[in-house]
Amino acid sequence: MTTPPSAHPWSHRPVEVGLVGAGPWARAMHARMLATGPETRLAAVWARRPEAAQQTAAPYGAHVAADFDELLDRCEAVAFAVPPAVQADLAPLAAKRGKALLLEKPLGPDLPAARRVADTIAETGVITQLVLTKRYHPTTRAFLAAARAHDVTGARSCYLHGAFLSGDLATGWRLEHGALLDLGPHLLDLLDAAIGPITHIRSTGDPRRWIELTCHHENGAVSQASLSGTVTVPRVVTRVELFGATEPLIYDTADIDHEECWPIVRRDFATAVRTNTPAELDAQRGLYLQTLIDRIVPD
Repeated sequence: MTTPPSAHPWSHRPVEVGLVGAGPWARAMHARMLATGPETRLAAVWARRPEAAQQTAAPYGAHVAADFDELLDRCEAVAFAVPPAVQADLAPLAAKRGKALLLEKPLGPDLPAARRVADTIAETGVITQLVLTKRYHPTTRAFLAAARAHDVTGARSCYLHGAFLSGDLATGWRLEHGALLDLGPHLLDLLDAAIGPITHIRSTGDPRRWIELTCHHENGAVSQASLSGTVTVPRVVTRVELFGATEPLIYDTADIDHEECWPIVRRDFATAVRTNTPAELDAQRGLYLQTLIDRIVPD
């Protein structure tokens, strides 16, 4: 079992983080997580709607920046909670100012945009971390550790919910691109990490309704992935089943508490910044996942 971050006192000064974005995800996760500390402090918030930025910053006494440049003046790291196209435009500017970056997936709306982000980060050498939420949960880490010792012949997996039907997550870019660009990085990352590098992918279906992926892995294993954000299910379903010569190894998020992820995201990011140690889940990982998506061949 992973030792919770709170078990080890934080010995560094908090990382001063500026938040870009003030939508539902920024308020529900980023602002609350970054303001909780002790590893980070929410120093400032900037959004294109000043009133939303004020609502996001006010509960934590954070400064409301008048523009993006002012936000950069007030922080040493930047967290993004905006659509991929906005992140792809602004993240390189922050990297050129030497700011560490807490990034959302996908890096950009398409592969060229994602590559521009990753290339600028590589040139500047700033620390980055990708918010692949489930990867920070102790249950996920235990599953991946067990998977490395599992001889996998085949696998099946799914990531299903109905949030694109209505509500806060039914945003423009998600409705345009569907589950592949939003949910795909999560599931492909898990399959790639659990089984081995994915070499090529075939698809069938419609990303805006239901899409099926067949992934071929470097070690010869084959995995299946079902993705949809427009189906009515009792709860979000994220499940991976690994099959081979021994008993199946199963990962299911039904009973995990996602609140356990946020202290680990915060601690991992702050540790990477304060020790100048690249994170495992960084911009290059994000580019790799977006490259996989770009290479998908329709059946």
